[in-house]
Amino acid sequence: MKAEVSLDQVSVKQVTKEKVGFVRMGLWQSRAVSLSCNILILGFLTIYCTDTLKIPAALVGTLLMASKIFDGITDLFAGFFVDKTNTKLGRGRPYELSIIGVWLCTWLMFACPPEFSIAAKAAWIFVMYSFVNAIFTTFLNANNTVYMVRAFSKQEHYVAISSYGSIIVLLGAVIVNVSFPMLMASLATSAGGWRTLIAIYAVPLLLIGLLRFFTIKETNDVDAASDIKINFKEALTVLKNNRYIFTVALMLFVFSFVANMGIHVFYYTYIVKNVALMAPLALIQIVILPLLFLFPPIIKKFSTTKLIIAGIFITSLGYLINFFALDNFPLLIVGAILTGAGAVPISMLSGLMVIDCAEYNEWKGKPRMEGTLSSITSFTGKLGAAIGTGVMGIMLSMSGYTGDASTMPESADFMIRLLFSIIPMFLYLLVALVLKFYKLDKLIPQIRIENEERRKKLIME
Repeated sequence: MKAEVSLDQVSVKQVTKEKVGFVRMGLWQSRAVSLSCNILILGFLTIYCTDTLKIPAALVGTLLMASKIFDGITDLFAGFFVDKTNTKLGRGRPYELSIIGVWLCTWLMFACPPEFSIAAKAAWIFVMYSFVNAIFTTFLNANNTVYMVRAFSKQEHYVAISSYGSIIVLLGAVIVNVSFPMLMASLATSAGGWRTLIAIYAVPLLLIGLLRFFTIKETNDVDAASDIKINFKEALTVLKNNRYIFTVALMLFVFSFVANMGIHVFYYTYIVKNVALMAPLALIQIVILPLLFLFPPIIKKFSTTKLIIAGIFITSLGYLINFFALDNFPLLIVGAILTGAGAVPISMLSGLMVIDCAEYNEWKGKPRMEGTLSSITSFTGKLGAAIGTGVMGIMLSMSGYTGDASTMPESADFMIRLLFSIIPMFLYLLVALVLKFYKLDKLIPQIRIENEERRKKLIME
């Protein structure tokens, strides 16, 4: 036990000496900024469909749930294809161009002709939503870890990229969170207004999203010492023998379930009765940013998993406050800060857990398969998003939601409150319980050292 602690400390000290550099880190996170902002904007899709296109909430929820289930199925194959890719540009880098499809189809999604029939509008939304998520975002999720471990040397610390670099992503998200509701209040009063609103964000965020492809090359050959060939049977064997990845997958399932319900806009529309207040609330959450500077020293002393569990208890407290807040804006501020701060470790550090699972595969003499592992977590994340979206639409309909404040029953208001507070709280507490059985973080320091020694030995031979 003492040896493992010593190795962990040595490993951390060695890695933290390596610096990525602010400019390179910013270029690397540019695509993450673009994709994160896209996810935030898609959170407004349900209210666009129900209030502008006049599609019933239950139908919208069902459509998005079906699309995301299809999306999850494509995830299971995307990672395998990325792992098999071998081009002059690299293994993960070519798939960065998928960001073009993400923004083009997002704009088309919000450009649905309002004069279409309900069936035609439903088909339009389903197809465009599927293109965004089931194809383009799927490959962007599958390639990310594959690209990262080949763009940065093994001596550079992935914690720095995932924590300090995430500040850049969070800043971009804050800008969208603040500006979008404000512009939505003035522009999104018609179908044409929605088209203009989305275009305002799609064009610059597409250009930002392409920066990483043009500036960051794959230069670190982590496969140089491995002659293991990847095939579908081998991929199944690797997944079967790596139980840790499924714990990470469950965690991201719940995170995506909660994040993709899109309940916030309903809450501020019908409970607070002022959707524009979402903007200053999002701006207030900028106080969360300094927490990211604490992640590396906290992880050095404890572990990624313990940090995530602590975050879950913080976010659960925030959701409990949300239940009692109603339209009390100061209480909503406290709840938003706690839920936001507590969820940051999951959203920013889960990729480190995927890399640890890849290290575990290599240690067991199997292919690393970062792409396939990322696809498993992406699949469960999207499945959670699908079920979250579907559950919200179905539960709102069951509660009597009408889409008109003048006819809204009290049961619908109460359901909106539950979806905004108690339901996500219990889901997060379930994740904390499951993470107590995740033991890989105790083994990984020794695993990393043995893997590095094995690679050097094989290269010398």
